[in-house]
Amino acid sequence: MPKKNSTVVAEFLFEGFSSFGWQHRLGFFIVFLTLYLLTLLGNAIIVTIIRLDRHLHIPMYLFLSMLSISETFYTIAIIPRMLAGLLNPHQAIDIQGCATQLFFYLTFGINNCFLLTAMGYDRYVAICNPLRYSVIMNKKACILLATGSLGIGLSMAIVQVTSVFGLPFCDGFVIAHFFCDVRPLLKLACTDTTINEIINFVVSVCVLVLPMGLVFISYVVIISTILKIASAEGRKKAFATCASHLTVVIIHYGCASIIYLKPKSQNSPGKDRLISVTYTVITPLLNPVVYSLRNKEVKEALQKAIGVRPLSF
Repeated sequence: MPKKNSTVVAEFLFEGFSSFGWQHRLGFFIVFLTLYLLTLLGNAIIVTIIRLDRHLHIPMYLFLSMLSISETFYTIAIIPRMLAGLLNPHQAIDIQGCATQLFFYLTFGINNCFLLTAMGYDRYVAICNPLRYSVIMNKKACILLATGSLGIGLSMAIVQVTSVFGLPFCDGFVIAHFFCDVRPLLKLACTDTTINEIINFVVSVCVLVLPMGLVFISYVVIISTILKIASAEGRKKAFATCASHLTVVIIHYGCASIIYLKPKSQNSPGKDRLISVTYTVITPLLNPVVYSLRNKEVKEALQKAIGVRPLSF
């Protein structure tokens, strides 16, 4: 039950980066705005290239374009308000706005996790069962995997938002973060949050440990299959098709796991905020950068689109 003689909170303030001076915040604003614009541009380029180049109309790049779209909406849900908070640290957000931000953040964040898992499954089929690849990864299967990822994101987001905003918020109104996230909001509730903490942990396990486990198992089988390939050139080509995806997976799941799977007793708002900057600002940029620099097909399609002849050695 809410505490007696407490005031019901109608809006929140983000603590964000308010502890830093104006000059530091301005520096952060310039850096984060630059990274944000590069993320939007990079993901737009990835989606456009895949759409225009018919050689990229295969499941792997279908999932990549969907991941780019999802990452774009994910950053839109967080970064614009964070940038506004750097210029004006005392902007308020009402409960409805906070719930909306949390909903879209969770929906697209969880969608990203399962899209990466679908991409891992695609690589598994392509390398371990190449003769049946076109049969297994047909159009219907791709649509089911993509819509299933989004469906899981939507359902988990509804569960989390309902759980958090079903709580009463009294007196405390400063969120120790730069956006509305589950754990900082639970700390502001003026009632016992044990059940909500359990729900949050179960959801975190379902959307992080389960996909991570599936990707890990896929890559154990993939690597063992690649090592059986007789020619060195064949092994190199097979590894190259997985390198970009594996790089993104490690960074994405690594940062998210540090935040959401560690015990409550080890919470440190300052460190959590720093790690959150990594997976809300930097990680979304890595998707287009990694796939543009490390993926031969995407590089060639990009060079073709801008009229540059691919280099051959």
